[in-house]
Amino acid sequence: MNAALLDVQSVSKRFGGFAALTDVSLGVRAGERLGIIGPNGSGKTTLINCICGALRGHRGTILFDGHDVTGLAPYQRTRLGIARSFQIPRPFASMSLVDNVAVPLEYVARRDLTDRDLAPRDSKRRGPLAAADIRAEALAILDQMGLQAGADALAATLTQVGLRKLELARAMAARPRLLILDEVMAGLSSTEVDEVLALLFTLSERGVTILMIEHIMRAIMRFSERVVCLDAGRVMAEGPPATIAADPMVRRIYLGA
Repeated sequence: MNAALLDVQSVSKRFGGFAALTDVSLGVRAGERLGIIGPNGSGKTTLINCICGALRGHRGTILFDGHDVTGLAPYQRTRLGIARSFQIPRPFASMSLVDNVAVPLEYVARRDLTDRDLAPRDSKRRGPLAAADIRAEALAILDQMGLQAGADALAATLTQVGLRKLELARAMAARPRLLILDEVMAGLSSTEVDEVLALLFTLSERGVTILMIEHIMRAIMRFSERVVCLDAGRVMAEGPPATIAADPMVRRIYLGA
């Protein structure tokens, strides 16, 4: 069994008197495909914001590859290999697709080989990439997403599924070890959902660990190796997709049965 790449330990988060998360614990193995489901307001996005560093929990610990990242800023977590997509894609609309991907790629390409906050002082450093190399890698990422033909088109010209693919491309430009997807298939047709699923399976086969939040049940049940169900900020059930789909509590709190 692969070791845990991400280990969330008893994380709690409050907004005033509202408990968004209460003692949430979960682990994600290296190479695993983990799905998180739950009704609106169950704490899913709050959880991934805590994992990525956009929010700080009031208590609890988050470990990534054995390192305590609880106190690290979002950019430091990104440099360690945590990347995410957002529910609403916000590309640089007046820039080309390739330039949209080059922005995060250039940032990551200039990072140290290992994060200085966690690495020995004598760690080797990774120098900046040449502009031509950045463009070549950006084009390769766009090609993976089926977007290379329009690489020099403006992001503003993309369809909804194109925007979702560009959002994935920008996340992959951060060279993630853990890719966190927040409703990456929202608003897509059935055929478009299948397109995105095919891309995600390819990324998984290439070794990217994926944590996915999604309301499209057929997609998350097909993609995930394991599913966690949240409700009112607590983990209510966890297991293989078939087990979760048949769980009476999950049906009651999520499926309305």
